[in-house]
Amino acid sequence: MKSIENILDQSLFSKEDLIALLNSGEEDRLKLFQKAKEVKAAFVGKKVYFRGLIEYSNYCKKNCYYCGIRAGNSRYARYRMTDREVMEAVDYAFLNNYASIVIQSGEQANKMFVNKIESLLKKIHRQTFGKIHVTLSLGEQTEETYRRWFEAGAHRYLLRIEVSNPDLYLKLHPNNLSHSFNRRLEALKTLRKTGYQVGTGVMIGLPFQTISDLADDLLFFREFDIDMAGMGPFIEHADTPLYQYRESLLPLKSRFDLSLKMVAILRIMMKNINIAATTAMQTIDPQGREKALMVGANVIMPNLTPVKYRQDYLLYENKPCLDEEAEECKSCLEARIHMAGDTIGYGEWGDSKHYVDRSKPVANDNASA
Repeated sequence: MKSIENILDQSLFSKEDLIALLNSGEEDRLKLFQKAKEVKAAFVGKKVYFRGLIEYSNYCKKNCYYCGIRAGNSRYARYRMTDREVMEAVDYAFLNNYASIVIQSGEQANKMFVNKIESLLKKIHRQTFGKIHVTLSLGEQTEETYRRWFEAGAHRYLLRIEVSNPDLYLKLHPNNLSHSFNRRLEALKTLRKTGYQVGTGVMIGLPFQTISDLADDLLFFREFDIDMAGMGPFIEHADTPLYQYRESLLPLKSRFDLSLKMVAILRIMMKNINIAATTAMQTIDPQGREKALMVGANVIMPNLTPVKYRQDYLLYENKPCLDEEAEECKSCLEARIHMAGDTIGYGEWGDSKHYVDRSKPVANDNASA
């Protein structure tokens, strides 16, 4: 059996290697984290990039069994931010030198929604003189919609696969065309084809999930050659079908520790991608996002959503920072980033270096001098 040192010295991990790393005890876990810290410093540096988060709407057509804003949950008041509210959030990001925002929403695909996002993207581009980069996280759409949004100014797209095991996917979603694993995969491929920097991610500590599944998730990221990732612990929500399995879940601390390992391993595997320190990490551990930064994450998302909407955008329970205005959130995250030993890349888009390297034209060895 290979030691952790031998595994970490390799340039490529097998599934068995990944399982060993995920199962590592305290001493070996610290070796894993130290290696990830070194890889982060060498390949993406000690700079953390802000993505101002705008939770545009909690209307959703899907009924995923783990999500608090699923269509079947009638307890939330549904909302959609006005154009003015969106642009006020954008202005805050622009004036505070964020350089990047994320527009996130429950999944919708109707004509009004598609047109509205396109219009907002064009407005953001004009109002910020093209200086704000936009990441979208708006679910599965047609190739035409993805193209329209890309041409209107979106640069990155996050579409979390949540789990890479098709059988497990079926246990977490209704079994119909609106919740198809293969359709999700095709959407990721279409995003890559369209030209986006493509991100995905998974939940860690789900009911029915195994360490083998998590190892496969990491291999999926490598095989798909993702540009960015957003991963975090699964946190149950009382208004979802999966809540019935809460007694069988790993303890919250174990889910958190596994999430840190996933971040660290992915940093070592895919050295120059962007990895987010997700809010769900802080839900379990008050210093969760700092700890994620220390083991490989390099992106963090201050919330710019108006406070009045935040209680109605609870994908999971106990979400932190619900009553923090944008300025409070900014100050808090600045302190957390400095505590982690990093600096903030103000005014920088922070594009995925993996995407930039992959997009460079290949030199023609046969070209004459």
